[in-house]
Amino acid sequence: MKDTVMRLEEYDTEARFPATVISSERITSEGADAEVREIILEIDRPEFDYELGQSIGVIVPGDPDFGTHDHFRLYSVADLPEKTASGRPRITICVRRCDYVDEYSGERYDGIASNYLCDMKAGASFPVAGPYGLAFEIPEEKDANLLLIGTGTGIAPFRAFIKQLYREHSDWKGKVWLFYGARSGLEALYMNREKDDFTQYYDEETFQAFKAFSPRPGWQDPVDWESALGDKGEELWNLLREPDTYVYVAGLEKLRGQLDKAFGKVAGSEKKWARRKAELVAGGRWVELLY
Repeated sequence: MKDTVMRLEEYDTEARFPATVISSERITSEGADAEVREIILEIDRPEFDYELGQSIGVIVPGDPDFGTHDHFRLYSVADLPEKTASGRPRITICVRRCDYVDEYSGERYDGIASNYLCDMKAGASFPVAGPYGLAFEIPEEKDANLLLIGTGTGIAPFRAFIKQLYREHSDWKGKVWLFYGARSGLEALYMNREKDDFTQYYDEETFQAFKAFSPRPGWQDPVDWESALGDKGEELWNLLREPDTYVYVAGLEKLRGQLDKAFGKVAGSEKKWARRKAELVAGGRWVELLY
C-alpha cells in the first residue's frame, strides 16, 4: 500500500457514474448523540468493480457562498462486493451526520456531504467516482494473526473484511482481534442493539472483539486506547513481535497518534514501539486507511 497521503483535490473525479439510493437506515440508537446511517447504493455502471477496503468518491452540490460548485468526499465500502440481477454493483457505505466549527468565525456549520447523504431517501440519485485505494488483503498464511483497529465509521471496512475472511477461510488458524473505539456503547456501530453483526463470529475460536470507549463521552473526552490496549498488554506485545502478525488500522487521522502513544506503553517505551512499528511498516504488515 502506498504510504503517500493524497489530498481530496488530488483525486481524479472526471469519470462519474449515477448512484441510486436503495435504502437508508439509521444504525445508531435514537439515544445516541451521533446519527450514523447505513446507505445502500446501486451504481449505474456494470464495470464499476471494487475490492475489499476500497473507497468510493461521493460528489454532492457545493456551497456557492464558498465558491464551490461540487463537494467531494470519500466513504469506505462497508460490505462485500455484490451485483444485482441486471449486473449493476451494489455498494454499502456508513455515513455519520457531521457538523464543524469554523476556526476563524467560531460559527457551527453542517457537514455538506454527510447531511446531504443522510437526508436522501430511497430512489434519489447523485454522482459517484472511483473506486479508490488499495484493498486490505487477507494474508496467504492461514495461521497469520490479524489485529484490526478502528474508530467510528472506520469499522466499515472491517465489517466487510471479517465477513469475507470467515466466508472464504472457515479454517482460519491465526488470531483475529478487533479493537473498536467509540465515544460510548450507543455509538458502537454494528455492535449495538440496532445492529450487532459481529455476534455471528463470537463462536469462532480465533475471533475476539474488544471495545474502547471515552471515559467521559459527555465531555468529549477521546477514546481511552491506553486502557483498551493495555488490558491485553503482554499478550498483545507478544503478538506484535511475531513475524506473521498484520495490523490494519481505519478511522480518523488523529487515531495514528493515539495508537502510537498507547502502543508505546504496551511496548514499554516510545522508542521501542517506534522501532517495532517501523519493522511492521517495512514488511507491509502495518496498513492504515485514515481520513
